[in-house]
Amino acid sequence: MIIGIGVDVVDVPRFERQLQRTPGLRDRLFVAAERELNTRSLAARFAAKEAVAKALGAPAGMNWQDCWVGLNVNGSPFVQVSGTVLAAADARGVHRWHLSLSHDGDVATAMVVAEGEDPGVTR
Repeated sequence: MIIGIGVDVVDVPRFERQLQRTPGLRDRLFVAAERELNTRSLAARFAAKEAVAKALGAPAGMNWQDCWVGLNVNGSPFVQVSGTVLAAADARGVHRWHLSLSHDGDVATAMVVAEGEDPGVTR
C-alpha cells in the first residue's frame, strides 16, 4: 500500500548560491558521503530529502542527515533513513522506498513513494 508520495524540484544555481552564502549548510544538510558531490548532484539529493519529508507528511523535528541517497550496484539511487526519519517512517508503517531523480538544465527533481502497511488499519 502507498503510504505517501513526495515530489520536490530544486533550482540548481539558486541552491549553489545558498551553499556559497551559508558555509555550514552543506554539513547540516548532507552526510559525509554526499558532501563532496558536485552541486547538481547535491541539489537532486536535497530534492530527495524534501520529497521524503513530504511523503511522510512533513514531520516536525526531521534531521536532514537522517535521510540520504545511496547508489546500488547498478548506479540507481535509493533512499536510506535512520534516526528521526526512520522513527517517522516506522510510525507511519513505511517499510520500502521508491526514488526517482532527474535533471533538466538548471533543475533537479526527485519523486519518492513510501510503501508499507498503514498502522491504523486492522485486518
